[in-house]
Amino acid sequence: MTLEILTADALAPLRHGFFTRRGGASSGIFAGLNCGRGSSDQAHAVEINRARVADAMGVAPEALISVTQVHSANVVQVTEGGRHGQERADAMVTDVPGLALSVLTADCQPVLFADAEAGVIGAAHAGWRGALDGILEATLEAMEALGAGRGRVAAVIGPTISQGAYEVGPEFVERFVDEDRGNARFFAGGKGDRSQFDLPGYSLHRLRSAGIGHAEWTRQCTYADEARFYSYRRSVHRAEADYGRLITAIRL
Repeated sequence: MTLEILTADALAPLRHGFFTRRGGASSGIFAGLNCGRGSSDQAHAVEINRARVADAMGVAPEALISVTQVHSANVVQVTEGGRHGQERADAMVTDVPGLALSVLTADCQPVLFADAEAGVIGAAHAGWRGALDGILEATLEAMEALGAGRGRVAAVIGPTISQGAYEVGPEFVERFVDEDRGNARFFAGGKGDRSQFDLPGYSLHRLRSAGIGHAEWTRQCTYADEARFYSYRRSVHRAEADYGRLITAIRL
């Protein structure tokens, strides 16, 4: 099966892709394009999958850059290839042609950034904690340090868990409302004391409030579409031992 790569017009003409799970070498609960080295999948299958992604991005495998994601607001400036997970961070930026920045997700948001005019790109892994702590704004600031103009930057949120599938407890809601009472708008009533959180809606608000030129969500739910996407929450609900990781990448 060939790879399925979702793209966004807002990031054109830069090569980029929100890769689905289709077209990979993994099997079992990881069936498809699992690119998570931290998963319990067979290591050689993961490397085959990552090599296929690198080929689709038009770079050598060592130029498909990743970091060790820790749900932080840390951003790394990438200047060379061959770095695979040494830094503990959740976003990368670069102005170096030929390097593909990649993030892994399985319900959290993959967010790609581009100022095509300045030749500066970014990629962020933004779960609820990273978004709340400012990973999106930190990525914009790091891009500006390389010459990007905030008003020219386009950001696209890829497949992520949607509000209808994201049930949270009252303590979760309180954390967001304590930060900003206006954040209550991103929660809808659920069963009992539970609420449904709109993660992409919240992140679009953060991006637009930061003065970005354009921000959008591709509007695919990772939890709801098992044929195309891995989902951490779905794996928990099924009591599965592990889960696959989707990859998203962008290059100059």
